[in-house]
Amino acid sequence: MILQDVKVPIRYTEADLLRAAGKSGHLKNEKIERIRIVRRSIDARKKPDLFYVMTLAVNEPEPQADRFISDLKLSEETRVEKQKEPPVAVIGMGPAGLFAADVLSAMGCRVEIYERGADVDTRTEDVERFFRTGKLDPESNVQFGEGGAGTFSDGKMNTRTKDPDGYKEYVLQRFCALGAKEELLYDAKAHIGTDALRELMKRFRGSLLSRGVGIRFHARVTDLEITDGRVTGIEVNESEKRPVSAVILAIGHSARDTYEMLLKHGISMEKKAFAAGVRMEHRQQDITRNQYGTLDYEELGAAPYAVTAKTSGGRGVFSFCMCPGGYVVNASSEERRLCINGMSYEDRASENANAGIVVQVFPEDYDTGEAKGSVLSGLSFQRSLEEKAYLVGEGKIPVQLYRDFRDGKTSEALGGIHPVMKGAFRLSDVSKVLPDFIVSALREAIPQFGRMIPGFDADDVLISAVESRTSSPVRIVRDGHLESNVKGLYPCGEGAGYAGGIVSAAMDGVRCAVALRKNTEKQNG
Repeated sequence: MILQDVKVPIRYTEADLLRAAGKSGHLKNEKIERIRIVRRSIDARKKPDLFYVMTLAVNEPEPQADRFISDLKLSEETRVEKQKEPPVAVIGMGPAGLFAADVLSAMGCRVEIYERGADVDTRTEDVERFFRTGKLDPESNVQFGEGGAGTFSDGKMNTRTKDPDGYKEYVLQRFCALGAKEELLYDAKAHIGTDALRELMKRFRGSLLSRGVGIRFHARVTDLEITDGRVTGIEVNESEKRPVSAVILAIGHSARDTYEMLLKHGISMEKKAFAAGVRMEHRQQDITRNQYGTLDYEELGAAPYAVTAKTSGGRGVFSFCMCPGGYVVNASSEERRLCINGMSYEDRASENANAGIVVQVFPEDYDTGEAKGSVLSGLSFQRSLEEKAYLVGEGKIPVQLYRDFRDGKTSEALGGIHPVMKGAFRLSDVSKVLPDFIVSALREAIPQFGRMIPGFDADDVLISAVESRTSSPVRIVRDGHLESNVKGLYPCGEGAGYAGGIVSAAMDGVRCAVALRKNTEKQNG
């Protein structure tokens, strides 16, 4: 029996859960053998009186999230034969690539992962050095390396992606098996902090290695070998040639040089909308008090928020990657170009909340100038924003008080809120980084957010720039079998334009692995 909209106290006990399930399902206690929480969210409509609203599975069997693997698992005889063939190459070790490799290896396929960046420990050292000194390693940074860009983020594990095949359940159960907290399976706004994610990535790597998956770091795929319309090999670091049976292309949204290589080979791509804007910082205590009506529920931790608006011209403005108790992060991956993101640790304990406040950007907005007509014109637009951010901040994160952003003045002193950042900052005029349509949309929308969340548009709230990599401005086209126009090449995840976060990217990795296995089965009769 599945029970929905079951109200439970915030500080509930097992007895409270049993009582609520019995009342909702009209069941006597002795008839309830087991209860599983399917979903849990906070009801704050009558704050400060808060409740959990739950979906409960009563006397239901545990979900078999890996059933699709059993259905497609190679027989031992076939597996031995397949080991003689070239491997499936997984390009990129973010969530999409990791889960594609995970599922393929569980089915018995031979898999090799190629990651241009470093292992997570080395990568962490490189990133921390960059935060301290500003010295960037273009191949090992917040964007590139084991775990992908999500490793240095708030680690949000929610998604609105439709899941008819149960892949989300598999992804979340896999994370829990690797050591994530059980709440990941049911909290509506579950997260894994960047510190916990780093440890999970190492355990994930160990699991893959134990299955015989080959993993190579500092291995940038610089070219493809295509024979008779099918991918048959890859070039690594501009020198080494490797034969492959297929390629899972999970490059992430920042592998701009790889998009250029794909364009050279005539891989079908198309421009797509994305969003760009700024990060805003508020005192976390103010956000929590407003969202919950009290600071008494310490067990709930730092409160999140979500805001959205439309301008008078119809353009959407919304919060993105909101990080309660987090840090604004210099997330640059190219020399003399600066972009930012948000990050938090598992405890979400910093004094500020931050979120991207971003504006819809459409192909007609960026398909201009020298790049006009190119499918990669969105990348040129992103780069132009990042170049301006670097110049305006003189290599540091440009920061401005909201009051000065509103009034068109360069900030000369901080107010009551101090930036909580990974990387140096400089007081600047953020409006000089952004095109007029983004500036005007932000100036119109932020006061609307102030009416939703009192104090959101306070004078001393901080704005920083530039939030330019919310998603890829390019989609790599794939057919009904999830292949590109080159057979055996499976564009996958956020960089391919089919995901928007850790869980949706991981789900797409699972989806592409299943498609590859089914397609191979059909081709072999």
